[in-house]
Amino acid sequence: MAVQRRIRRIKTVQMTVNSPIHRSGPVLEPGNWQEYDPFLLMMEDIFERGTFDVHPHRGIETVTYVISGELEHFDSKAGHGTLGPGDVQWMTAGRGVVHKEDPAPGSTVHSLQLWINLPSTHKMTEPRYQNLRAEDMPVRKEEGAVIRVFSGSSKGVKAPTKNIVPVTMVDMTVEPGATVAQDLPGHYNGFLYILEGSGMFGADKTEGKAGQALFFSRHDRGEETELQVTAREKLRLLLYAGEPVNEPVVAYGPFVMNTPEQIREAIRDYQEGRFGQ
Repeated sequence: MAVQRRIRRIKTVQMTVNSPIHRSGPVLEPGNWQEYDPFLLMMEDIFERGTFDVHPHRGIETVTYVISGELEHFDSKAGHGTLGPGDVQWMTAGRGVVHKEDPAPGSTVHSLQLWINLPSTHKMTEPRYQNLRAEDMPVRKEEGAVIRVFSGSSKGVKAPTKNIVPVTMVDMTVEPGATVAQDLPGHYNGFLYILEGSGMFGADKTEGKAGQALFFSRHDRGEETELQVTAREKLRLLLYAGEPVNEPVVAYGPFVMNTPEQIREAIRDYQEGRFGQ
């Protein structure tokens, strides 16, 4: 029998106006490395063209989920592409990429961007992009529920997505009154973020609603666990869980490494044009 996960904490995301064309709110605020491990931070953004300029990354993966709008990206390795609502871009920055994400002309994009830590053995790995289109991802269907699997698996339905750190990412739509469960290895650390609707979650039937992040209880390696979800109103959520990296984190802007010296090296490499070569 799977152990039922509980909800140990709820956070309501507060959106801030940064400029006339950009609002954002932290789902996972940076600095709580141990609590969120293997995740580093997650931002919710609502933005128009011209918000973000070209910028570098090293030592992490970024996972961008488009809630609405058309998001264009351009980078030093994979060229140019566009993501629509429900699509995900899984970028492994590794030893370095330079990229830009910009809404298509006239579009306002609402997105979630998650940063996943890379273990020290893979910090300097070769960069890669995986564009995960909603229509191409495997789907698990249950009574009153549709679960799209972007990474990892859901009750035997597996995504082909390549992972360095094992991560489960699913997009769930649950009809009012329906209950569904997501299975997770015990040692995975995770959370869900509610995009719309409301429901009850986990062993204690904790209430949650749109704009809230719910953090799961932590369990031991080898335990089989699951998280139960019951919709009150039609519910749409993203669930993320992953295997902790358990390594020191030294972060400086878009660079996340293990030591201050590696950060200095990243800055030097970027300034000397060695990213994305």
